[in-house]
Amino acid sequence: MKKFFIFLILIFGLSTFTESAELDNVQLPMRNYDGIELPAGTFIPIINTQDISTQYCPEGYKVKFISTSDLYMYDTNVIPKGTVFYGYIEKIHEPVVGTHASMKIKITKLVLQDTFEIPIKGYIYTSNNNLIGGGLTAPEEYTTVPHYQQRFQGNFWSHRGPTLQIRPGGKRKMGEHTRVNAGEEGIIVLTAPAWITHTLTN
Repeated sequence: MKKFFIFLILIFGLSTFTESAELDNVQLPMRNYDGIELPAGTFIPIINTQDISTQYCPEGYKVKFISTSDLYMYDTNVIPKGTVFYGYIEKIHEPVVGTHASMKIKITKLVLQDTFEIPIKGYIYTSNNNLIGGGLTAPEEYTTVPHYQQRFQGNFWSHRGPTLQIRPGGKRKMGEHTRVNAGEEGIIVLTAPAWITHTLTN
């Protein structure tokens, strides 16, 4: 009976040692990922993948862009070239007399090449508060206004004949629809910090 207990103890100890050795040698299928925060105001160069127009695209119309270069922060490629960005047309202003149509395109997420998705908040950037289009139209008519010049000769003022100047009238043309062509380059600007949790370090 004593030999039987010793035998059980030896078997138990040997199996525990074997399992411990196997666990120590397990290679987990993990990649070296580090989280990095992209601050608000970060610019990301992109290219448009489809024609977008205020004429036939309604509000809520889904859009797609692709990054044209790697975006590095420190030594990490945070957003690799070829990353896909998705969004939609948030607001459309129809063309009116004096102003062309305009739209705002909001970006909601990015998708890396291994299909990993990260939510972001951004817009297609323009210097006009991210409003695409919306410029003034050309004048409908022009008026001529005489401009009189004077020059001083000796002790007397002598008047010269009037010069006609052409000035835009008060009326402007009807606005036109705004279009962003496929293949057109642009910039995404982040409006809130983006926590990038899926980055591969070198």
